[in-house]
Amino acid sequence: MNQPDWLVAAWRELGVREVAGARDNPRILAMFKDSGHETVVRDEVAWCAAFVGACLERGGRRGSRSLMARSYLQWGEDARELRTGSVAVLSRGSNPALGHVGFVVGEADDKVLLLGGNQGQEVSVQSFPKSRLLGVRWPVGASLVKEVPRRAGDLEADAEASASMFKTALAHVLEMEGGYSDDPHDPGGPTNKGITLAVYARWIGEAVSEANRARLVQQLRRIPDAMVREIYQTRYWQPAGCAQMPGALAFMHFDAAVNHGVGASVRMLQEAVGAAVDGEIGPETRRAVSRAPLRKTLLTYAELRRERYRALDHFWRFGRGWLRRVDATLAGSSALIGATQIEKADTEQAPEQRKATGDDHMTSTATSEDVPAKWWGESLTIWGVIVTGLSTVVPVIGPIIGIDITADMIELLGKQVIQVAQAVGGLVGTLMTVYGRMRATTPIQRRIVSLKI
Repeated sequence: MNQPDWLVAAWRELGVREVAGARDNPRILAMFKDSGHETVVRDEVAWCAAFVGACLERGGRRGSRSLMARSYLQWGEDARELRTGSVAVLSRGSNPALGHVGFVVGEADDKVLLLGGNQGQEVSVQSFPKSRLLGVRWPVGASLVKEVPRRAGDLEADAEASASMFKTALAHVLEMEGGYSDDPHDPGGPTNKGITLAVYARWIGEAVSEANRARLVQQLRRIPDAMVREIYQTRYWQPAGCAQMPGALAFMHFDAAVNHGVGASVRMLQEAVGAAVDGEIGPETRRAVSRAPLRKTLLTYAELRRERYRALDHFWRFGRGWLRRVDATLAGSSALIGATQIEKADTEQAPEQRKATGDDHMTSTATSEDVPAKWWGESLTIWGVIVTGLSTVVPVIGPIIGIDITADMIELLGKQVIQVAQAVGGLVGTLMTVYGRMRATTPIQRRIVSLKI
């Protein structure tokens, strides 16, 4: 999807919300810092303008550098119409000093859809009456986005799909990470559900020390599921850009971001799709992802992860588990590739390829219902077994059942002649068995045979 860089940066923050109580979300504080207000240290300060400013700065555009939403009425140039990624300024109540600001991502008949911060205390997509629009602005000199804003139903479907994919990917990560552990060989130290003590401490706004370590470890052991989801979403899913990827690739990429770190996972992804390896997901990387064959990308990505694991000093300790994790993640990713994609790949084969692999409706294996059965007497395989048995077994059991090869006969024919005959018979029978098995295409059917003596 064709989107400006500042809007891509905005989508990465989707779902970031204020932290209840005395704690503050570090991602929101980073928005204040990136928009030029690093002295703000509380996420309760109105932050819709900080969100817009931070995303613009991250996309290479200067924001208004103000925390007033209406400051964007004098920023940039008039967009003249609703464009994807344009900055919309809304009124808020009857106070002319108050307002709200966000990025345009869609529209309905009488509503505009904004991706904005501080919308329900989080970064979200919400609809607002067009009657509240005070202005729509665009960065000076920025190229226009050709696509029209998407309709409300499309955005809601995308949001639901992204939430569902995150839930699926998180369930896999939690299964791989397991519960609480404190392996002395693990550089992460105490870890619960994949959340290390250091990450947990930073999330609640504390620094680990000898004085509070035991208390923090006990808190980590009881970490709420809601906090686990929020940490994974805001520290890994969003920064790694998983929401803008095909589900199967997001599944693999999210697991890699958790286990290798976001920067390392992005570099492996870029190497897998043939993009410039710089650790940042920009337009070039997104184009490369969209063009690369999904199955090949997953296989290459998995192998890059294996290579990275093998290069670690503590591979001897955790290597088997790491490689099993890659295999399980690859299997899960492959399962998420839809049947329609598989069918499309099959029908897009060249004519000569389709001819080589058979009819479009042909299955790879035939069943007994599909192919008429044949009588066992027509089976070359069975006759091969019979000949082999007669040539090798009869000379041994013959005397038992009355077929006696006397000493005179052996002396007359010579032991070597009999051995040669047995060898030739066994060889012929074996070849008939193998050849018959190779050319067999139909199942065996029993048929009554009457013998008259």
